[in-house]
Amino acid sequence: MDGQTWHRREDKTLGGAALAALSSSFDQIALPPNDAAEVKQECDSFTFTTFTVDDAWYLGQRLFARLAPFASHGRPAVISISLANPGQVLFQTVTGPGTSPDNEVWIQRKRNSALRFGCSSWYLRCKFNNGDHEFFRAKNGMDREQASKYALHGGAVPIRVRGVEGIVAVVVVSGLTQQEDHMVIVETIREFWQQL
Repeated sequence: MDGQTWHRREDKTLGGAALAALSSSFDQIALPPNDAAEVKQECDSFTFTTFTVDDAWYLGQRLFARLAPFASHGRPAVISISLANPGQVLFQTVTGPGTSPDNEVWIQRKRNSALRFGCSSWYLRCKFNNGDHEFFRAKNGMDREQASKYALHGGAVPIRVRGVEGIVAVVVVSGLTQQEDHMVIVETIREFWQQL
């Protein structure tokens, strides 16, 4: 996704009725590619023209609406959007009952991966032999305790802003399959932002 910039579409409001209608549709989430080069090209991270608190709220609401039907089928998730530095949470919610404190641990580990390596946690999984944690640990010179702070599982997508160095924010979903955690973020951004 290098070199592509995304801008939020002009339909900035999604009122209660429209949000409820979006929440009622139960569409399957596509699967991401498994090849690291293809992930890097198609769905690793996004560069926006801006990413404000309002943008985080807007994205969070749309992710919630997209994931609410999964919660009603016994598959709840946690959505978390935070700034890269100092890690301030801009949006966080659960989509329904049934999540656990483990989801919070997964959120943090996925976020750590995206921030340290500057890419999506799904890309890292593909890059390191389908999530081979031992290979990842050895390749990065980490002991087991250090490596345990990172997750090679899909669900964390970095957000950049054109003209700003580094990652600005990280969007994380935890609770579905790791492929779905990753692709629901990608699909939602593609639906509500337009490529310039």
